[in-house]
Amino acid sequence: MNAEEIVYTEELENENTGLKKQNSILNNELSYLKEQNEWFRRQIFGQRSEKVIDPPKPPPPLLPGFEEFFANQPQEEEKTKEVAAHKRKKQNRHGKDKISLPEDLPKETVVLDVSEEDKTCSETGKPLVKIGEEITSKLAYKPGSYYIKEFIRPKYALPEGEGINVSELPDSIIPKCRADESLLADILVKKFVDHLPLYRICEILSRDGIGVSRQLLSQWVLKIGTALSPLYFEMIRRILESKNVFVDESPVNLLIPGKGKVHKGYMWVLVGGDSRDPPHRIYSFRFDRQHKHAADLLKDYRGSLHSDKYGAYENLANLKLFNWCPCWSHIRRKFFEAESGDPSFRKWVLRKIRHLFMLERVAWARSEEERLMIRQEKEVPIIDELIKKIKDRLIKGKLLPKSKFSKALGYFCGLIPYLKNYTKDPYSRIDNNVAERAVRPLAIGRKNWLFVGSIQGGEAAATILSLVQSCRALDINPREYLEDILRRLMSHNSQQLNELLPGYWKKSTMG
Repeated sequence: MNAEEIVYTEELENENTGLKKQNSILNNELSYLKEQNEWFRRQIFGQRSEKVIDPPKPPPPLLPGFEEFFANQPQEEEKTKEVAAHKRKKQNRHGKDKISLPEDLPKETVVLDVSEEDKTCSETGKPLVKIGEEITSKLAYKPGSYYIKEFIRPKYALPEGEGINVSELPDSIIPKCRADESLLADILVKKFVDHLPLYRICEILSRDGIGVSRQLLSQWVLKIGTALSPLYFEMIRRILESKNVFVDESPVNLLIPGKGKVHKGYMWVLVGGDSRDPPHRIYSFRFDRQHKHAADLLKDYRGSLHSDKYGAYENLANLKLFNWCPCWSHIRRKFFEAESGDPSFRKWVLRKIRHLFMLERVAWARSEEERLMIRQEKEVPIIDELIKKIKDRLIKGKLLPKSKFSKALGYFCGLIPYLKNYTKDPYSRIDNNVAERAVRPLAIGRKNWLFVGSIQGGEAAATILSLVQSCRALDINPREYLEDILRRLMSHNSQQLNELLPGYWKKSTMG
């Protein structure tokens, strides 16, 4: 070859190398976009459950000599019902479609009698004999009734013009308020349990001829939130004294006064207790999501903290102030969403994580000692196997750096020092689902009331949410609870506030 041919050949090789690199980049980008498209398609049209089901296994072979016995056994037939063009499996609802009613429900009788003419025989003219009644019962509804509670206080003149003697009015949660505690409790339940914004509550009242402005309702809510704050702080203190705390945070829009704009604030959720599913929960409104808020909420906590991999919790965990238990449900979700990386390896990881959750269900049905034994003997080897293979896959395998599969591997490896922490304490859990469930009312509520009107409004909402959502977790009627404590709080001994907390209140009033 002459010099020109050599130069031309090198140019072709360089161009070919460049095209290969470009092709590799485009293929990686295509795989990434396909993965993103598949994720969006599943969010809109696909299943949201993260459950992975293995294909059905064939039935085990019969033992020699028993084939004839099993061949004669009658096969259970599925119940079916005939519908147009096909057969459909008959649903067995086990009584779920029935209505259960309280025994003391008032009844209103409507008599539907035949006409007087029809009470005589058309042929003989003799009156017909009544032999019984057909009774059909239906559950009906009447709008909630409002009434005026009138306090009459007789006045007695003291001798020699020394004044008058009259009894005191009962203590009120809002001094000189024209609304009774029963009405205030109903308003709080409508807003913070049924998620109705205040303007809808105004409309509900107006349909019964009661005019209350939205501004006045807002003032009542703010004042009640301030009055209930001692109970709120007592709940925080007790939650931080428990062995387990579950924490999460969720955005809540904050209206900026005078500007008509909204700022993204955050409602932090703390759930604490020593049971598997502790009922008491605290909501704390903060202006933003800075790490200092997590440090402020958890500065005095020394138990086991359950959370996702948010940096604020990870930084606190590095200080060794508490036992940090990162959530395995979040780890599972990362691999569940990584569909285009390595399907066989992803399926293996999900199967192993499912085994951990299955063992946890067994462990929580046993005593504390047996629970720790199951975790150390059965679950720790599975975690060790996951750590070894995922580290090898991340180091040795060819991965797209932006792919969900690569991010799932990195997410797991970043938590390796803490993955077995839950196995060290019998009260710790493998997941943070308790806090995840406590966040759901916020997700439902903000779709209705859209934003909080001020920082003070956010703090009042956090206080009232903490009480009513704890009531829901304890199966307490929040309206009854609120009406009772609103009447008693102002005169109650400040050294015995625990008696008004939902858990103690349930024991003392419901047994």
